[in-house]
Amino acid sequence: MGNHATTQRGSAVGAEALETLRANLGGEVLLPDEQGYDEARAIWNGMHDKRPAVTVRPSGVADVITAVTFAQQHGLALAIKGGGHNVAGQALCDGGLVLDMSSMRSVRVDAKARTAYVEGGALWEDFDRETAVFRLGSTGGIVSTTGVAGVTLGGGIGWLNTKFGAACDNVLAYDLVLADGRFIRVDAREHTDLFWALKGGGGNFGVVTGFLFQLHDLDPQVLAGARFYPVESSRELLGFYRDFTRSTSRDIVVYSAIWVNPADGSHACAIALCHSGESAAAERETAPVRGYGEAELDIIAPMPYTAWQQAFNPLVPPGRNYYWKSLLFTELTDEVLDIIAEHGTKKPNPASYAVIEQFGGAFGEVAKTDTAFWHRDIRYQLVIGGAWDDPTEQEACIQYVRQLHDALAAHAAPARYLNFNLIDETDVADRVRAGFGANYDRLVQVKTTYDPENFFRINNNIEPSGGRPGPAELNDAHRREEDA
Repeated sequence: MGNHATTQRGSAVGAEALETLRANLGGEVLLPDEQGYDEARAIWNGMHDKRPAVTVRPSGVADVITAVTFAQQHGLALAIKGGGHNVAGQALCDGGLVLDMSSMRSVRVDAKARTAYVEGGALWEDFDRETAVFRLGSTGGIVSTTGVAGVTLGGGIGWLNTKFGAACDNVLAYDLVLADGRFIRVDAREHTDLFWALKGGGGNFGVVTGFLFQLHDLDPQVLAGARFYPVESSRELLGFYRDFTRSTSRDIVVYSAIWVNPADGSHACAIALCHSGESAAAERETAPVRGYGEAELDIIAPMPYTAWQQAFNPLVPPGRNYYWKSLLFTELTDEVLDIIAEHGTKKPNPASYAVIEQFGGAFGEVAKTDTAFWHRDIRYQLVIGGAWDDPTEQEACIQYVRQLHDALAAHAAPARYLNFNLIDETDVADRVRAGFGANYDRLVQVKTTYDPENFFRINNNIEPSGGRPGPAELNDAHRREEDA
């Protein structure tokens, strides 16, 4: 073990303090010169290469309290790594303390109560595997390797959002460690203001060590899959997609994408769906999609929901470099579809993409002010992703994302889904405010009550009244990425 840890400001946390920290933990402490450190600081987006002074991998709530207290005592910035799938790199920090929750992945289902208690480091694959056994489920991420905490705290969309609402709509309670080290249970009866704020307000208020989810009846078998077409037919497919999704039931979620054909790695456009209703109804409602055009590849079939949740994992592997922007729409006009098709067919490589995601149904039936998650009138999200392994492709991939985003910005809603945006512009505060809409001022009040010094600031940060802003080095890093 090294004899000290050096923080971002160059000060050292001494060996004695580190030994005391290690002795007081049931989990692990990892320093820069120790085995496992590089693994612990790796996240899904390989674009981020940050070096924390200390990484703590807690085994339970007591360790989380110890780590938070240690960071406070030694003036260390704190980043929380849940599933490590954070596209903006906010799961890490340079020179601070990273709380790596990956050893806390337990999911415990109460089939009689139809609830699941989920620890803060669990992935959706953990959640889906445990709930499916009981023919239960809830809205989870789009791929199985994302973390439950990050997805849910930011709102949470997935293949079941039209049926069961956003992920945050299904949380009954949160177990939370506050900045002062206190552990509290947050639900509809206790800390009700905080309960509201945690439903979409992100990691601004504390470390969530556990979630209590409401579960719903869910047949483990769904009708799901995708059909892939030549990329040259993108505009026609996008028009069909728009018209089809205008009147779909809440049992189905449909995406359309200009991406890659997984069969041969070529540029392609696709329509993908998950129908979680009764099998005969699923066959009837998906018939227009299954009969559309001459597909190059058709993988729509009955399959386990858990298998569909994993289907796109190979297309977004960990360690690849990703640069994302997203836009929200209440409608897809012809002009919007023209722009997506025109720019989408000019992707710099097959791995980059433009994906349209469908919202609506139960997702839109919650009032905008009932939760911190604001985007209830949105029907579609466009996610524009540059993805590359070869460093020589970086500039072209980033430019592709920016150009398509800028071409569509005037047509989009004045809002942002912050889970899907790199906060890499200089107007960080304005961008975060757009993410929370008219709920922002109320969120500031809750933040001021529970974290007045802005200790939890490496996130889509809500600054408390009179508190300190996010660290300047974070904004500098974002600007460096924008200039890259």
